[in-house]
Amino acid sequence: MSKFLKYLVFSIFFISISSANAQLNTIEFNQLDSLNSIEKKTVVVFVHTDWCKYCLQMQSTTFKNDSIISFLNENFYFISLNAEHKKDIYYQGHTFKYKPTGRNTGVHELAKELSSINGEINYPTISVFKNNEILFQYGGLMKTNQLFPVLRELLNQYSLIQDRNPLNQ
Repeated sequence: MSKFLKYLVFSIFFISISSANAQLNTIEFNQLDSLNSIEKKTVVVFVHTDWCKYCLQMQSTTFKNDSIISFLNENFYFISLNAEHKKDIYYQGHTFKYKPTGRNTGVHELAKELSSINGEINYPTISVFKNNEILFQYGGLMKTNQLFPVLRELLNQYSLIQDRNPLNQ
């Protein structure tokens, strides 16, 4: 086998392994303050529930897409927030709590804040914020071909990449 052919086979094998292992870097709200003190990034929050079929679809398709994973990992902090999460979340000096709405139902205060659009809670919801200001909010299924251009436009519109450059500070 020629050296070129060996190199080609090895390269294809390596690329397929590395892309199959692409994983979305997910953080928790309680990590944001310390992470932002090291490197300021805009935050993308995916608000979901375990029973929402569109949430599950996004988890298994949109957030498994290599392009989305790479783009989010490079440019944003990503938080996956289960709206029915029962543990307290401490963020920016405030404790957000789970609020029961019935015998076996409820919603987390932070999830309600981030997933309410026109007074209605939506699942799934994508919320993008910077410095506690919501820049984008969308309730409903977002496929890869819908989410990617939105994220790219947010980077362009708000010059989010430049904000992280130490030379611009």
